[in-house]
Amino acid sequence: MSMPEQKTADETRLRKLRGTVPVNAVLHVWLKAIHPHAPAEIQLSLNGQLFGNIFAQNAEEYEFRMFFVPHGGELECSYDPETTTISVAYWFTDAKVLEEGITVLRTHAANAPAPAPGSYHFRPPFGWMNDPNGFGRFNGSAHLFYQHYSHGLTWNTMHWGHAVSEDFLHWRHLPIFLFPSEDLTHRPDKRGGAFSGSAIPLENSAGIRVFFTESVVERDPEREIQMVATSQSLIFAGAAKPLIDERPELEGLTLDFRDPYVFRGPDGYWKMLLGSRQGEEGVVLLYQTADLTAASGWEFVEILHREGRFNTQVVECPCLLPLDGPAGDPQTHWVLVCGLMHSHHEETGRKNLTMATVGHFDGKHFTPQFEQELDFATDNYAFQAFLDQGRPVGIGWLANWADAAPEIDFPTAMTLPRNLVYDAADNTLLTPPIEGVEVLRDALIDETALAAGEPVMLEKGQAEIVIELDRNDGPFEIDLYHNNIEITVKIDAEGMRLLYMDDSKSPTPDYFAPGANPSHLRLFLDIGSVEVFADNGRWAGTKRIAGFDPIHSLRIREGAIKSARVWSLAL
Repeated sequence: MSMPEQKTADETRLRKLRGTVPVNAVLHVWLKAIHPHAPAEIQLSLNGQLFGNIFAQNAEEYEFRMFFVPHGGELECSYDPETTTISVAYWFTDAKVLEEGITVLRTHAANAPAPAPGSYHFRPPFGWMNDPNGFGRFNGSAHLFYQHYSHGLTWNTMHWGHAVSEDFLHWRHLPIFLFPSEDLTHRPDKRGGAFSGSAIPLENSAGIRVFFTESVVERDPEREIQMVATSQSLIFAGAAKPLIDERPELEGLTLDFRDPYVFRGPDGYWKMLLGSRQGEEGVVLLYQTADLTAASGWEFVEILHREGRFNTQVVECPCLLPLDGPAGDPQTHWVLVCGLMHSHHEETGRKNLTMATVGHFDGKHFTPQFEQELDFATDNYAFQAFLDQGRPVGIGWLANWADAAPEIDFPTAMTLPRNLVYDAADNTLLTPPIEGVEVLRDALIDETALAAGEPVMLEKGQAEIVIELDRNDGPFEIDLYHNNIEITVKIDAEGMRLLYMDDSKSPTPDYFAPGANPSHLRLFLDIGSVEVFADNGRWAGTKRIAGFDPIHSLRIREGAIKSARVWSLAL
């Protein structure tokens, strides 16, 4: 009778990641040495047979490693936690990743996904996320890239994360798309990275060309330059190269020079917008190129737009696109959307506003007609939009730098995608949620109690409320009950407010849409957020809710109601 083998102390100490992988799987893993003098190591086994090792020497930051698994079966990744720590590990196959996404084997406690079961807003599978980038439809599918740091929930060296969808609601996570330079990834010291940008399709190809800002804090004379890279596969960006490596020679232009947004102009030329600051004003810079591929030949045209109000420090994430007709038609209205970094609205205390200016664009000059705030509750920042089969659709970061900071954990989401619609009758811009969002409706919870002033309980944190108001009968107020935070949507003679008060005792901004007098309200509740769309998005208010407790019930406090219905939502 044979005795069972006794495991050594080293074998007992090993931790193991396991997963069933197909033929030709690709493993991506980030590992770090615990001690500078002892390398990190992962042993790879397939169906019980050791077939490879992965090593890393860096004890400051996680190092990326890629390994091909030629045969299918049971994959096991073993490592000693006394010498090695793993931040992220996932696998995929090149042939099916666009249809199936990645399979995550491991996240660390420091970068774990948000505890938000059932959330229907886009969230990364791990790590930090901010601005949407390269939002567009390529080779038939919608692609969302985003500012990303894999190894924690605090802002750090910027990469581009990536996801794909057919309907802007159901997303599949893809491999990290764009890496900054190796020097920047070597240490977690916040020196820079691959910052925000945009993407366009390649001619006669399923691939894309991406444009982004490379920022390096100590670089002289240019801290921020514009880079370009191509991707034939839609899975990884190729090697990036400088595209615009110096600012235009304008007196008083600061080192801020960022967020290239590339689009086709009314004259057929490729255009690029960049955000900056000149003197006491935030500015949008316009570039263009005669290169049909947009890969070279970019020249500065002029300052397209100025913003001297609200103590704006710099314009960020500008985008410009036609609203109601062909780009080449002089009668077509265009919308210019700009994030006003560090802006401060003194009357309300709101910060980091986003303005939408509607006017006409002839390829070199933008003539404003009217402007309005994109979002009165301000947590729809870094908004980026594109023409999807002739119809504008955009998405924003569901957060605000007034609340976030590079030093704090800050798990966030993206907003619901929205259409941008020019309302010629009222000469206003509407930003309703995209058509098709109704597919999220899981069950009708109520169509009588809320309208009668009774409380309605929510089993989960995901719900949609649609209310038809009788605006001839005084003020309206609906309370959204949360364990830790007071949230109210209120309409009176002054306008509409989203009241938000937590227990921090900090001054709360007045999230206020002056003059708003809607007859139709649509509220979307999720873990970590509330979004208000009034009169088909004539007024939109997006507010991040701190923490992960859901809104558990709601009640109309006052107001004449024609009808009110509540649905539970689910992906």
